[in-house]
Parts: sequence; structure tokens; C-alpha cells
Amino acid sequence: MPETTTPATELTSQYAAQVTGDLERNVKEQERITADIASLQQQLAALQHDHSVLVNMRQALGITDAPAEPAAESESAAVPSPRKKASARGGKQRAAKSAAAPQKAAAKKPAAKAEGATKAAQPTLVELIRRHLAESTEPRSAAEISTALGQAHPERQISTKVVRVTLEGLVAKSQAERSKQGKSVFYTAPTPEPADVPKAEAQSDEAAGQQG
Repeated sequence: MPETTTPATELTSQYAAQVTGDLERNVKEQERITADIASLQQQLAALQHDHSVLVNMRQALGITDAPAEPAAESESAAVPSPRKKASARGGKQRAAKSAAAPQKAAAKKPAAKAEGATKAAQPTLVELIRRHLAESTEPRSAAEISTALGQAHPERQISTKVVRVTLEGLVAKSQAERSKQGKSVFYTAPTPEPADVPKAEAQSDEAAGQQG
């Protein structure tokens, strides 16, 4: 009896050691994958944040067309063309081309309508900032402008950084004026130039010429 019991005990201990080792490796692998998932989620959140910032900056620069979407549409539209050339011959090839032309035209029309509706419905960030400066009676900082526009347009993600970049662009184009009060920077609408002064000078010159 002791001779048969000893090998069975050794076999059981070997299996137990193997199962314990496999269990530890399983737990470590779960921890590694969990850490990888958390890292990927952080990267995804950062990319989504950068995407929203870039979209706002594109709107601030007055760019309304998205270059990535037409490229994707052109690629999807270009995929079936090699298959048609490879499989269609003679009349079938001509029929495929004539059928593809209305489909492309129909695909472009809804996209153009949607783009036109988007442009008409949503003014650009540049227009919003210029309108806000024109309506303000006091100098406004970039933070104040972004807060006011964010309250007026909660559906749009307007950040102070994008507003500041847009304001500097308007200043460079003489469409806004910048002033400093201590360490703070404030912006105002451009001061209209007096238009009557050149006319008055011209009239006085004409009167002097007539008298002479």
C-alpha cells in the first residue's frame, strides 16, 4: 500500500504545481492586457480631444471643407472601376460606365446639399468672434470671448486656445485691435477710419483752386 500511494502523491503534487504556475501566468497576462487596454483608452481620449481642437482651429481659420471626407469618397468610388474593366467587355463595359455616371452624380448632389446647408446653418468661428467684438462696448479677453460664445453656442466646442489663435489672425488682418493691461491681453473691434476728412480736404482744395 505505501508503495502505490507514494507515486500517486508525487503525481498529484506535480499537477498542483503545474496548475498553480498556470494560474499565476494567467493572472499576470490579465493584468498586462488590462494595462494595455487602459493605455489604449487614454490614447483614444487624447486623440479625440486633439480632433475636437483641430476641428475648432479649422473653423477658426475659415476652412469649411473637410479634405479627408472627399478623399475617402473618391477612394470608395474608384474601387469598383478595375473590376468593371476586368469583367466587362464590349456592350457590358459601356453599360457599366453609363450606369456608374448617374450614381456618381447622385452621390455628389446630396453631399453638396448637406455641405451648403451646414455652411448656411453654422457661421464660422471667425464670424462669431467679429460679431462679438462689434457688439462689445469694452475690450474683451480671449477667455471672456470663449466663455460668452460657449454659452451662446453650447453645441460647439469652443476653447480659449482656438479663440486666441483666431483673434491673433484677425489682428494680423487688421480686423481686430489688441491692447495690453498689465499681463492681460484684450481685443476690440477695429476703429473705423474717418471717411469725411479726405472729402473735406478735397473740397477745400477745389475751392482754393477756383478762387485762384
